Amino acid sequence: MNPNPATTPASAEALNRDCFCRTLNLSRLREQLESEPSLKGMMANITETRPNLFSSTVVFISQQVQQQITAIIAAIERVAALPGYQVQALSRANASAQHDFGPLGACMGYDFHLSADGPRLIEINTNAGGLLLNVALARAQEACCIELDWAFPSGARLDTLNKTVFEMFAAEWQLQRGTQPWRSVVIVDEAPHDQYLAPEFELFRQLFSQHGLRAAIADPSELSWQSGRLMHQGMAVDLVYNRLTDFYLIEPGHQALRQAFEANAVVLTPHPRAHALLADKRNLIALSQNELLLAWGAAAADRKLLSGSVPATRLVTPERADELWAQRRQLFFKPVAGYGAKAAYRGDKLTRRVWSEILESDFVAQALVPPSGRMTLVDGVQTDLKFDIRAYSYAGQVQLLAARMYAGQTTNFRTHGGGFAPVIVVPSEALATESC
Repeated sequence: MNPNPATTPASAEALNRDCFCRTLNLSRLREQLESEPSLKGMMANITETRPNLFSSTVVFISQQVQQQITAIIAAIERVAALPGYQVQALSRANASAQHDFGPLGACMGYDFHLSADGPRLIEINTNAGGLLLNVALARAQEACCIELDWAFPSGARLDTLNKTVFEMFAAEWQLQRGTQPWRSVVIVDEAPHDQYLAPEFELFRQLFSQHGLRAAIADPSELSWQSGRLMHQGMAVDLVYNRLTDFYLIEPGHQALRQAFEANAVVLTPHPRAHALLADKRNLIALSQNELLLAWGAAAADRKLLSGSVPATRLVTPERADELWAQRRQLFFKPVAGYGAKAAYRGDKLTRRVWSEILESDFVAQALVPPSGRMTLVDGVQTDLKFDIRAYSYAGQVQLLAARMYAGQTTNFRTHGGGFAPVIVVPSEALATESC
């Protein structure tokens, strides 16, 4: 939308409410996803088996929100480096998290809801899915009206994102192995070809191959620990891109990977230590408590920022059961080692049966921050969907912002018209509110 001082300035909120543009160019998306012959057919597969993976529109946020998200992530990672913070986080973690071989953890994901007072951190993920899918999605957008031309500038930055993603993994390798040559990488997940984000594994495999690495996708059962090396189909594995949700590699089928990791025989990223320091939901308790952060020596500016951006979080215990039940309508309950919104509940939806199950498990209760809304056209009908913002980052630096649009309690990729959506940052200068 072109600046026009004669019209009322448009906010991101107004654009999310009033702009019904369908900006996704499916042909361009197919070109992005199938850029190599080995990827041919990916778009058809997604359309058939994952029809709600991609939204056809975008989500708008203000430049101020973008800057706040960037600052929050940097503050969290500074706090997570404090010795006092690390002692408390690692004290409750599995032994595998005590190993520090250098890598920071690739593909971090910080998820936010947007409140009237700014972004609020909902959770942190150490193996956040969707990065390369969202790079492709961002490149496949186009303005559907003149008024939106400002939102789709030159793709120069997007063209560097794949390089940035590869350099992230190269940095992880160098932090553990220095200048030693890096020859092979395996992307590991349980039944990887059955995972909902399986198409992304192929994009990562192709990215690694383009840089001269032998790259494969594997179930952990295909790995073996032989003579001090991690092996896959006769190939020694140098680096593992870890997509497993067994964050501490406890399950019997992950023994070979754990042995290799603990023996410093493979570069594993993300790794158990990163999960313990950042993604365990109990860390939200510490990050939301100013007194603890003060005791650990966190800077005043970081404490002020986090006190306003991390919703108050408490551990669910039998002693607090009556108090939390009475306050449940203002709370969201999450398992401490949860992922992908599994077994997460809005308090106002809880039944007594589910509540008893929560009390028997390890959960945190977080102050409820309702998600923002995005009006969009679904089959020609105006539909109000919810969204959250995921910031993909490495070493405290944001690489890409993406939204996940959905209906229901949590993100689900089952909502018609929902799915991943690019994030458009609305400049600070006035923008016209003319319809588009």
